[in-house]
Amino acid sequence: MYVIYAWMRAADDLADAEGFAPEERVRRIAEFRAATDAALAGEIPDDSPVWRGLAWVAERHQLSQRDFHDMLDGQLSDVGPASYQHWDDLRGFCYRVASTVGLVCIRIWGYHDPAAPALAVDRGIAFQLTNILRDFREDYDLGRVYLPAEDFRRFDLTPESLRGWKQPEQCAEFMRAQCDRAEQFYVRSAPLDQMITPSCLPTLWAMTQIYHGLLVKIRANPAKVVSDKRVRLSSARKAWIAWRASRMARGARA
Repeated sequence: MYVIYAWMRAADDLADAEGFAPEERVRRIAEFRAATDAALAGEIPDDSPVWRGLAWVAERHQLSQRDFHDMLDGQLSDVGPASYQHWDDLRGFCYRVASTVGLVCIRIWGYHDPAAPALAVDRGIAFQLTNILRDFREDYDLGRVYLPAEDFRRFDLTPESLRGWKQPEQCAEFMRAQCDRAEQFYVRSAPLDQMITPSCLPTLWAMTQIYHGLLVKIRANPAKVVSDKRVRLSSARKAWIAWRASRMARGARA
């Protein structure tokens, strides 16, 4: 998993690299894609431990080239200003940048039910929607509005009015509707926890507790998404999640 995280971190950095024109970022992502393809084929492009590790993990767990390509396509979407007209457009973006990660993870962790991949897709969408809600202010200030334009029209809002929280009741109602959509994906994907290898469950459980905890805080106080202080879990809550996950891990090894 460390190798996959390092690969994803590198890909994300290419899309968000400051000081480079969009064209240069696109070129760098294309080079990264070619190197990824080489590693997945067992042809290590250089001596970087990331490529050596990726080649080993991909062969051992039969990872799909398509998942990595989809992830990189998602990074390309973030090279410039982002906007989405419809929910289906946003859902496709969430699949590319988050569901693909879930698919790679469960293939490494192992699962025993053929329904697991579809549920991993839903869990990834839940996580990414939570990210989008939490980061609305920061993304807006960077010229990125991920929430669908059709939703803004439905609530008679604009991204600008949401950023300024100019119509508090409508803004809060809009955000709660977005939270409810994300919640549906957490609920739908709940059976996934019983389908993956038990020794790997603590990792998924902890991630879900963190992301879902953020969603609960946003729904309870929607205006937090435009405040200067980012929505976070308390240190005590994060410590409890870590403690509980460690107990689960010890129990799985027993």
